[in-house]
Amino acid sequence: MEVRNSLRWRKSSYSGGGNNCVEVASYPASVAIRDTKNRTAGRLTVSLSAWSAFVAGL
Repeated sequence: MEVRNSLRWRKSSYSGGGNNCVEVASYPASVAIRDTKNRTAGRLTVSLSAWSAFVAGL
């Protein structure tokens, strides 16, 4: 199974309809982040604890 194709990407409802935001997808033990302006350019993957700390700091 190709994990990349099975990810469920989502973005904030506050981002509007344009492609000027980031999307996130959950892995079992991490979070993937990508830019909506260029979805094929790759992604950044961080641990769940790093993502939680980032979100808590917003």
